[in-house]
Amino acid sequence: MRIVLALGVALTALVVAAPGSARVSNFRLTDHERRSHELYYFDDAPAIVIMTIGLGCPIARTSSMFLKEIRDEYSDRGVLFFMLDPNLQDTRAMVAAEAETFEMDIPILMDEQQFVAEELGVESTAEVFVIDPDRGFEVVYHGPVDDRLTGARKRESAEHTWLRNALEAVLAGEEVEVAEVADRPGCVVDFPFADEDEHAAISYTQDVAPILIEKCAACHAPGGIAPWAMTSYDLVRGYSPMIREVIRTDRMPPYFADPHIGEFKHDAALTPDQARTLVHWAEAGAPRGEGPDPLVEAVQPLPEWPLGEPDLILELPPFDIPATGVIDYQYPAVANPLDHDVWLRASTIIPGSRQGLHHVLSGYMEKMPTDGVGAQTAWHGSMGSYTPGQEAQVIPEDVGTLIPAGGAIGFQMHYTPFGRAETDVTRIGLYFYDEPPTYIKRSDVIADFTLTIPPGEPDHLETAYMEFPRAAILYTIYPHAHYRGSSSELKIRYPDGTEEVLLSLPRYDFNWQRDYDLVEPLEIPAGSKLIASWTYDNSERNVANPDPARLVTWGDQTFEEMAYMRVNYRWKGETSDNVIASDNNRGNWGERFFGVIDDNVNGRIERAEVDRPMLAGLAAAFPSLDDNGDDAIDRDEFAGVSGMMGTLLGGGDRGRGAAPGGDAGDD
Repeated sequence: MRIVLALGVALTALVVAAPGSARVSNFRLTDHERRSHELYYFDDAPAIVIMTIGLGCPIARTSSMFLKEIRDEYSDRGVLFFMLDPNLQDTRAMVAAEAETFEMDIPILMDEQQFVAEELGVESTAEVFVIDPDRGFEVVYHGPVDDRLTGARKRESAEHTWLRNALEAVLAGEEVEVAEVADRPGCVVDFPFADEDEHAAISYTQDVAPILIEKCAACHAPGGIAPWAMTSYDLVRGYSPMIREVIRTDRMPPYFADPHIGEFKHDAALTPDQARTLVHWAEAGAPRGEGPDPLVEAVQPLPEWPLGEPDLILELPPFDIPATGVIDYQYPAVANPLDHDVWLRASTIIPGSRQGLHHVLSGYMEKMPTDGVGAQTAWHGSMGSYTPGQEAQVIPEDVGTLIPAGGAIGFQMHYTPFGRAETDVTRIGLYFYDEPPTYIKRSDVIADFTLTIPPGEPDHLETAYMEFPRAAILYTIYPHAHYRGSSSELKIRYPDGTEEVLLSLPRYDFNWQRDYDLVEPLEIPAGSKLIASWTYDNSERNVANPDPARLVTWGDQTFEEMAYMRVNYRWKGETSDNVIASDNNRGNWGERFFGVIDDNVNGRIERAEVDRPMLAGLAAAFPSLDDNGDDAIDRDEFAGVSGMMGTLLGGGDRGRGAAPGGDAGDD
């Protein structure tokens, strides 16, 4: 019998020796340090331990110490440990502070929708769940760590070591003798959204369909990029188990910005209430409800050009994609038919082969090349780009890119064979201002061409930064990596040393890339640094990894890697009739490259930071550059390296390939 005390501490007094039977559905949660974790990613682990916690709960705090003891004992044997906070009142910042205060160094998963805790049947904090991946992610033990805590007091030693016993049994391939302990001291967790009767009353017509129309139908429409169209209840009902799964694993909608950091235009993420409505509706059996089907009328075939008919449509030369093989980047060019200058306000690129064309970049060229090849070295302003999931790019209001009369537009095309030969004929639609805008859009890239990811490394970090020589207004952030990319962030360090995270993607998905346009453009004071970071998963657990045994370096192809962050901005004080000379970081290779190598952003290049294949030349020159003998290279000492940039980057060809969504700059 369960007794709930006035202080919110729950006690029970019953031990049940019955085998576990609950199978845990897959989920993805972000922890208190903005790191994303997916349960089924760890399908090769011998066991996974999850313990619930809550802020201010003394039993949870003490139990976390006990859990650390077990973690230290069993992690070398492959057992994974997590803590789970399902308390709606606990914010991530508060949990991070608690973790630091009480030295909780186990990832704390923030169950903000309570989906995981609901499925596990959580009632209080300090509940431990042992999950066996070999048995279909079955819960084989549920109870406390041991019996040292009894709510009102703490024993010096444990008489029953239930968690240890369960782990020993799982590791030995045996049945867990005591699979459930009902005496689970802890602080009660409130579940205000867990009423099954209320879930059964969720109406497709009144509650579900409006969410699908708002957040899903732009892709799940006839002619959209999604694999099926949400045109009726019958279709949606059939896919309801999948809808539940992709929301729990944060696969859909494909918008991966951390909701607690920044605010961006066209935010496609579900709100907490929307996510709960869809998941609980699916779990209740997808009830129809009364009334007409809203999707029948609302979800119609998408227009060919989502922004309306363009002012200019250019068709690229056909390209035959073979069924197999590796295709070098293609650089076609198309003559600009305009006989007058125009200012670009938006663009849309429509690929002829959605499966075979991975990305498109573009840039204005002063002359049409006689061989039809639009080398990027001749590009100026970008005309737009395309990546998976991105349909149109709209420049901020009253900001534009100049397209002079004549010349040509060059393109970078990345094709990936997909098992069937196909011919691609891509088109780009351009939209112009009626009158010149006030401001000029500029773009730049923070990238680390020296990245080196060791074989099998599951959590490799790369960092690079760019310092702004003058004040600017930031509009857009575009992060990019390839199949090994697992997360990415951009933060700003102001001249006074304070820092702010501008964009965080706890989960990076190569298959869904997009611009993140700030709702409120950010002023960047002169001397500020934009610091970009990327993490990579080169392990066998990464199912998208082309080759875990490979030492990975920078390269154009998707089986290689990139560390790339484009930013769109304007110079503060610059206008379309008062252009500032092009003396930004693009021309200062020494300064830019310093930010590539200085991984810890301390203004010094240490020996460890040049210990990678791409920097072998710099490593050899290190003693001669270190004039003051402090075993580091400062900015003044690094000034003489500018002439070595091409060699250190692997020559001009190494710098030729830019990542999708990239920009030739607008200077």
